[in-house]
Amino acid sequence: MAAPVPVLTMNGIGKQFPGVKALDGVDLRLLPGEVHALMGENGAGKSTLIKVLTGVHAADSGTIELGGRPVAFAGPAEAQRGGISTVYQEVNLCANLSVAENIFIGREPRRFGRIDWKRVRARAGELLSGLDLSIDVSAPLSAYSPAVQQMVAIARAVDIEARVLILDEPTSSLDADEVRQLFRVMRRLKEEGIAILFVSHFLDQIYEISDRMTILRNGRLVGEYLTRELPQLDLVAKMIGQELAALDRLHGEARVFDRPLVEARGLGRAGAVEPFSLTIHEGEVVGLAGLLGSGRTEVARLLFGADHASGGELSVGGAPAALRTPRAAMNHKIAFCSENRKEDGLIPDLTVRENIILALQATRGWTRPVPREQQDELVTRYVKALRISPPNPEHLVRNLSGGNQQKVLLARWLILEPRLLILDEPTRGIDVGAKTEIQRLVAELSDGGMAVLFISAELEEVLRLSHKVEVLRDRRLVAELPNDAALTMDVLMETIASGGRP
Repeated sequence: MAAPVPVLTMNGIGKQFPGVKALDGVDLRLLPGEVHALMGENGAGKSTLIKVLTGVHAADSGTIELGGRPVAFAGPAEAQRGGISTVYQEVNLCANLSVAENIFIGREPRRFGRIDWKRVRARAGELLSGLDLSIDVSAPLSAYSPAVQQMVAIARAVDIEARVLILDEPTSSLDADEVRQLFRVMRRLKEEGIAILFVSHFLDQIYEISDRMTILRNGRLVGEYLTRELPQLDLVAKMIGQELAALDRLHGEARVFDRPLVEARGLGRAGAVEPFSLTIHEGEVVGLAGLLGSGRTEVARLLFGADHASGGELSVGGAPAALRTPRAAMNHKIAFCSENRKEDGLIPDLTVRENIILALQATRGWTRPVPREQQDELVTRYVKALRISPPNPEHLVRNLSGGNQQKVLLARWLILEPRLLILDEPTRGIDVGAKTEIQRLVAELSDGGMAVLFISAELEEVLRLSHKVEVLRDRRLVAELPNDAALTMDVLMETIASGGRP
């Protein structure tokens, strides 16, 4: 049987920005009726390759062929007209408009010169029904969950007669049932002959849904592989350029902690998290485990003074502490990296240097600016220590990959030399290489005496890093589990499911 003819080929694509070679001779081919995963660390060139394909950036070198014909799109709208549709992680639709309006905006069917709203709504319903979705298409998009909004974006993309559908991190905000629904839709689109380019950091999802993958590293092509023929450990090794051992626990022998740093007794906030007691010792990594909405972030915000407790007591270093503001927590050497680094952490229009020194400047007050010489010395030290790439402190932080943005946020707080570092989902949405670096950093900080409160939805990560695990369910702390040989993934999951009941 003859090999299928690619619907899309990109050959020798090169793209350079000031001081950065983002793509260096990259090839990509997409076959009709396949899900093709684009893999690589943050900063490997995945986003740049997609932007070159869709006309956001012009390639410096190389060629693109769609259906065997050379193309060079002037922008996403032109690429869409050519049959390439993209659905991004952050759905680029208008939440104030109806579902039907979002699907047909800019290309509404007309009758006698006016928009035929009856036909718009009927066609929108047909499209969504084809994606196993039955909703009121006249309702505003904002009334629906992120999962439904993703489906609406896909319906719009498919209706534009897409030959290539690009799904960029579409599952990052979906639960397990919503992911299954999305995968059913992807399989149906495959059967219709559409080529799907799928970008995700979830390796299990890659192996479940993709047929083939292309791996990039440092802007260069590593290779193209059939998914079924490439084991996961080999994939990870190719992505980061080195062999990885199995994910063993990062801490060695069990340690005894006898110097409490932070002690909460009956601390709670009405409507957010029920009263809990918790002790964090110097040098201890305490993991918070629980399902989405279990109260993990609420606990962190109480300990950092971002929310006010409605009852209970808190002590730091053995002395009572009223942490009513983040500034008060910072004065007690407590730092907090939020799970939403873009909205609650980084300022995208500032440089790496300016973002890193923000917390230090806040502790001094705005009338006592940090001397530039001190800024440069501190920033250079932490850029090197955390291997932030590119290493230019004057780069705008918005131009860094997700993993490197997370490192900038960590550097901001490490400059303050905190005694307790609260990390809320520090590895969410970053690649496996950057994730491993941050995990190792947490272990090193703990070995150096820093206490860490570590929150992650990935239970394997919690087990790998923590000395003990606090389990939350339904906004209650239900169990404290020492992370010894008896604590397995099965035990942890059973504790979460049972709410701590034997």
